[in-house]
Order: sequence, then structure tokens, then C-alpha cells
Amino acid sequence: MDYSEKVMDHFENPRNQGIIENPDGIGVEGNPQCGDIMKIYIKVADNRIADVKFQTFGCGAAIASSSMATEMIMGKTLEEAWELSNKAVAQALDGLPPQKVHCSVLAEDAIHRAINDYRVKQGLEPWAEKPGKKHCHESE
Repeated sequence: MDYSEKVMDHFENPRNQGIIENPDGIGVEGNPQCGDIMKIYIKVADNRIADVKFQTFGCGAAIASSSMATEMIMGKTLEEAWELSNKAVAQALDGLPPQKVHCSVLAEDAIHRAINDYRVKQGLEPWAEKPGKKHCHESE
């Protein structure tokens, strides 16, 4: 399988990997049948992502997608972070093989779960998720 240089860089040198102690929000997304599980931790200050970390159990594309997604939402407002799409993550990585696109979907959804976890903890309504995402290797 051919991966771009950016995918390989984020896999071999992941950014923002780790745990945030006492996070404001945690989002977990994955499918154990695929072997890809992603956990995103966020700290929020003034409605912005002040810090973000991830833990990912999965393939290189899943780790690279987590790394890139966290870089892309750092410092963004919650609304801006919510709008990050899996397509934007894949494009920022200079593309993912078709059977690995689900990894970028996991990153998007884990971010959504972390933001909604934060919102619920603040007594706010969670934002609506986008339906119909694929999380496993359906095309394989």
C-alpha cells in the first residue's frame, strides 16, 4: 500500500500524542473489529481548543489521521473544530488509500464526541452528528 510522505511523517513522528490530565472533553471512536480505536482529549479555554492530545490503537493511517486532525483543530473555536471534515484531514495528508479513508472519518467523529462531551459537561445540548459514516473496511 502506498502512503504519502505526510502520512508516513505523521505515523513515524505523531504530533500531540498522549493524554491530557483532567480534560474538558474526551471522544472515543472506533470499531474493534477493524482494530482502529481513537481517543481524543481536549482542553477548552474561551471557546477554543487550548490543548488536544490523542491515543490511537490502529494502523499507520489511523495514527497519521489522529496526528493531523489534532494539529488542524489546535487553537480553533469549538465551532471551527466541529467543521473539520474527514476529507480535509485526508487532503492535508496528501490523500489516503481508498481502503484507509475510514481512518480520517474516525478522527472527525472522535473530535465530535470530545466536543459534545465538553458541551454536556457544561450543561449544553450536544451538537447533532452527521449520519451515515463508514468506520470499517467495507470496501476491502
